[in-house]
Amino acid sequence: MKTLFVTPQTAERSWFVIDAEGKPLGRVAAKVAYMLRGKHKPTYTPSQETGDFIVVVNADKIAVSGRKRQNKVYYHHTGFPGGLKDNTFAELLQRNPVAPLELAIRGMLPKGPLGRKLYKNAKIYAGPNHPHAAQGPVAIEL
Repeated sequence: MKTLFVTPQTAERSWFVIDAEGKPLGRVAAKVAYMLRGKHKPTYTPSQETGDFIVVVNADKIAVSGRKRQNKVYYHHTGFPGGLKDNTFAELLQRNPVAPLELAIRGMLPKGPLGRKLYKNAKIYAGPNHPHAAQGPVAIEL
């Protein structure tokens, strides 16, 4: 039996839309990362970009449980001595409504050139509207 090798040019790629309103942050991020990699397809290849395009709407209405809204802290370093900055989930959501979901998805993708390439196939929007209606995305329920 011959092994089927699918390249990014020959892979069939679809568009999907996920409504994140009221859904847990980790579950949405895990589903998006899973579909961006293409793990839901029988033609999955770990080193190739064979996943689908995912549009996430209502990312600003994503849910977190417990006291994570006040207690969950996101850190980043400026690169200068003493440059460690921190923001809570609520502060980050207020400044950039899609940032928590972007960071969660990016953390679940592979590190390196492939992960950066895969992340470009995720389109995340704070509101219910998106400009990808012409691609005919199919709605997915979590």
